[in-house]
Amino acid sequence: MTHKIIEMDSAKKIALVAHDNMKDDLLEWAEYNKGTLARHRLFATGTTGSILAKELGLVITKLQSGPLGGDQQIGAKISEKEIDFLIFFWDPLAAQPHDPDVKALLRIAVVWNIPIAMNRTTADFLISSPLMNNEYDRKIVDFEEYKNRYVNLKS
Repeated sequence: MTHKIIEMDSAKKIALVAHDNMKDDLLEWAEYNKGTLARHRLFATGTTGSILAKELGLVITKLQSGPLGGDQQIGAKISEKEIDFLIFFWDPLAAQPHDPDVKALLRIAVVWNIPIAMNRTTADFLISSPLMNNEYDRKIVDFEEYKNRYVNLKS
């Protein structure tokens, strides 16, 4: 399997997502890290984005609410190289009506090899990494072979 490099700028494109029971935790974390987050381009699902923009005064590209397609929008942006970092404070104890969308988002994040923080501790470690404010070459599988797998079949 061959690989290729996707260059990540020093200013990362970060998606911020939180389930309802975790929105306060994400807000508290984001307030603490506001200075760092301000140096990056931020995206968020609907309600989370509105709360963060209002409370932090940061520019945030707001997408749909997660259950209304926001998780899928973020996944699409990851696959289009428009998001290269995911912070998702999810609630492991509450059933989510859009659980298949959440699983799809996480799968896409892994396929495209982006950093993923699913809880506060991981988010703390990732955002404080020396790599956070530097350019980074992200190695991914070169999907051209996969996309062309049927093109050369004889009919």
